[in-house]
Amino acid sequence: MDIEGFVRRNIKDEDESTVQKTLTDKILEYKNIDQNQASAMAAAVIEEVKNTLKIDSHPDEFMRDLIKYPESHVSMGDIGVGSRGAGDFFVHRKIAEIISHTKSSAYISPSAQDDGGVVKAEIDSKDVYVTTAVDGIHSRLSEYPFLGGFHVARATLRDVCVMGADPIAMLSDLHLADDGDVGKLFDFTAGVCAVSELVDVPLVAGSTLRVGGDMVLGDRLVSAVGAVGISKHPPTARKRAESGDVILLTEGSGGGTISTTAIYHGMFDVVWETMDISFIKASEAIFQAGLLPEVHAMTDVTNGGLRGDAHEITKTTGLGLTFYEDKIRAMVNPKVLDMLEKLDIDPLGVSVDSLMIIAPEDIALQVKNAISNAGVRIDEIGFVDQSGVSKLITETGEEELKPLFREAAYTKIKKIVGDIEPENFEIMKEKVQKAALDAIKKKDKIVETINER
Repeated sequence: MDIEGFVRRNIKDEDESTVQKTLTDKILEYKNIDQNQASAMAAAVIEEVKNTLKIDSHPDEFMRDLIKYPESHVSMGDIGVGSRGAGDFFVHRKIAEIISHTKSSAYISPSAQDDGGVVKAEIDSKDVYVTTAVDGIHSRLSEYPFLGGFHVARATLRDVCVMGADPIAMLSDLHLADDGDVGKLFDFTAGVCAVSELVDVPLVAGSTLRVGGDMVLGDRLVSAVGAVGISKHPPTARKRAESGDVILLTEGSGGGTISTTAIYHGMFDVVWETMDISFIKASEAIFQAGLLPEVHAMTDVTNGGLRGDAHEITKTTGLGLTFYEDKIRAMVNPKVLDMLEKLDIDPLGVSVDSLMIIAPEDIALQVKNAISNAGVRIDEIGFVDQSGVSKLITETGEEELKPLFREAAYTKIKKIVGDIEPENFEIMKEKVQKAALDAIKKKDKIVETINER
């Protein structure tokens, strides 16, 4: 529970003594302390929040702008941030827009909406491409830290690999709420280190803090793991896809999302299916075969499933993608696919953690052979064309492959929330767009002021 957030929501509309009493009761739900101490904590938070609200009447407009943030009046949940659908993709494009309005540049920047970012450096008169990526723990794995750490480490390494880089280091940022058991820190780190040991990529740095410091009660775990990789070849970014290319897909057994689905539906045996490093094996097979420079693009089937990835590739390249549904389904781990079908979850709208490779036909055949020889299942699932849209060939015909507003609902609470685009989505987008532009203006003004000083 965010006690500061509680006060901010209520202090303007309710009597201060009522807010203090209610907050005291909430604190006692979490803390084994006496009534007087809980009341004192509540009073302290109220006083601090009231002090921050004085900024509204501060005479210096610049100071008000510095302290406050540009409000969109659109919540994360309403527009679906983190839910890997149309709303999430839109907000991420706005974040990339802010980043693009800086005077520093990258070889592959967030505006490409790719799996990782890339900068080019020159060492001994030779070009070296440095790839970085970061992924956050699946929110529903807070109570299962080892799985959270294991799968987020896989995810960030996979993001580096699909950019054509050889991962050389990992780092973690770990936050556990005030009442969390310290054992969660160790279990999470052990999960990350299990992947580190399996693929021989060291965990070299990190940070460990409390979620919200004293302001957040409970035992929620949130964290991220980043990775760094290097390559002597240009990255296999999505924008390099070309019309006529063949699309390959390795078998996907899922990661954090599939583990969450299995755990929260009591289908625990499926969790073990996710505990593999086949994506590393597949990536290494391409590297060792010397095929990387000939591969046009690679990505992992994660954000919003194949629907989401296909949408982002078409948006980035302007090209079209045509897929065969039966071929895709055949590349989902049988036990995982069986679970998804039993739970009525769209396999194309959820993260199954497959490796998708886009390459010219002759190179695709060599890639297929190399990965198969490494013991990883792979098959051709479609091709790139110039239609500008993603299409799915099914038993009954052809349909456009569109992302949902949110990724396929894989838990009961997600089914309640739903994945239907809200009627006011366009209005929300306009509000978010304005907030992003306001943030850019604020950044420009502050940078200019600091430079003048």
